[in-house]
Amino acid sequence: MALTTLDPRTALVLVDLQRGIVAAPTAPYPAAEVVARGVRLADAFRAHGLPVVLVRVTTAPDGSDAAPGRTERRSAGTRPEGWDTLVDELTGHPGDVVVTKRNWGAFYGTDLDLQLRRRGVTQIVLGGIATSIGVESTARAAYEHGYHVTLATDAMTDLDADGHRASVERIFPRLGETGTTEEVVALLARTRG
Repeated sequence: MALTTLDPRTALVLVDLQRGIVAAPTAPYPAAEVVARGVRLADAFRAHGLPVVLVRVTTAPDGSDAAPGRTERRSAGTRPEGWDTLVDELTGHPGDVVVTKRNWGAFYGTDLDLQLRRRGVTQIVLGGIATSIGVESTARAAYEHGYHVTLATDAMTDLDADGHRASVERIFPRLGETGTTEEVVALLARTRG
């Protein structure tokens, strides 16, 4: 579905654009391109006085706050110092909201919903890493919370291209509208002109 509109109170939510995650190999887009597109979106949202939310994931050093369910594959154990620090390109804007999560999605166990509702937000535009993990989990929860969801599909990437493609082609059209960074920025300019 092509982008149709952006609500008057739309927020940008960028998921896990932090040092340890952008350092990993990604596909189909290099993490540096996704960060650059995230910066482009954030600058456009700030210029129109709209909220920018930067989501970061962290865990206790001993993993004691990890989700307790049994899985066949667990995330890596010990992380290097500073792996959960947001990338420099997105920091330094005091009006931005920073949300820290300990799960894949940005809603469960955080104050994201409260932060958005306090600002009157009814729609979110999503980007980040990884498409099929943190971004998709956040998109699903946003949809379930009643937000209109827009997914900037070139402002996100995955650990492999197949994971990205499956989310973009099969899941995201069921949750909202998809478009490119430039399409979102152009629609923002047209509707806020």
